[in-house]
Amino acid sequence: MKRIGVLTSGGDNPGLNPCIRAVVRMGIHLGMDTMGIHRGYAGLIDGEIEEMSARSVGGIIGRGGTILGTARCPEFYSSKGRREALRSLNRFKIEGLVVIGGNGSLTGALELWRTGFPTIGIPSTIDNDVNGTDMSIGVDTALNTILGAIDKIKDTATSHNRAFLIETMGRESGYLALMSGIGGGAETVLIPEEDVTFDEISRKIEDAYIRGKSHCIIIVAEGWKPGTKVLVQQLGEKQEELGFSVRVTKLGHVQRGGSPSAFDRLLATRLGAAAVRELIAGKGGHVVGWGEGDIVLTPLEEAIAFEKQIDRGLYKLAQIMEK
Repeated sequence: MKRIGVLTSGGDNPGLNPCIRAVVRMGIHLGMDTMGIHRGYAGLIDGEIEEMSARSVGGIIGRGGTILGTARCPEFYSSKGRREALRSLNRFKIEGLVVIGGNGSLTGALELWRTGFPTIGIPSTIDNDVNGTDMSIGVDTALNTILGAIDKIKDTATSHNRAFLIETMGRESGYLALMSGIGGGAETVLIPEEDVTFDEISRKIEDAYIRGKSHCIIIVAEGWKPGTKVLVQQLGEKQEELGFSVRVTKLGHVQRGGSPSAFDRLLATRLGAAAVRELIAGKGGHVVGWGEGDIVLTPLEEAIAFEKQIDRGLYKLAQIMEK
């Protein structure tokens, strides 16, 4: 194998640039040309590909986002789209591909692998819902961003004697909400995986007030049903009974930005370097993850077979810590 490609696909997050850097420099170290593919699978189809040097990735280890860009690409999931992608790979003489992304991106990697093209995946999603790794790239930085926001909101909530609903990302996974709720000392955590009634939430807020707390922090994953907007309306109608006045903050895309943490830089570097080594060793068709303090390989089929579930033991711990 003399030339490999690397792309980032799906949602962006802190840690992508350190991973790109590791792929490029490990490829060069092993005597290969490394081609950067812009805008994920969309750029692959359109042939937006350029050779990268060690200097191409200089100074990016501390930058958030991805210098290669990313985009959604439904066309890739058609046979025509994959045919155009393979045509581009052949035109640029790319013999192996590193895909950095979440479940959707890794599904695309599996489709390429099934055509016979050497492809390997690196899990990168702040939802941390990819099988085959204890931690995905970008999760640690996103959690620290959320915790910083919780701490700041707690200051103003205490000053005004308020209850705050803080909405985190997580349409189908409550990982960010759960972990930030534990780490941020929230009074309640609401996640898509667990049903909680309005009456239960109201009782927790009222109980916090009665016990003399000066604030009440509720972390809500965006995918929790019936949703933050409905909850705000319901709580607004009961403010006199709750004791606290209620406010809401949606953190939104701030969770995807920022300089990657030390943990994410190291994780991304180790996974990126390992992916190149495993790819040229003939281990395509796998996801390179992190487990029990070392690099682990998981077949792509297993990695995307289902979304990794949250640890119910941690959810119970969060409930205990709420008291």
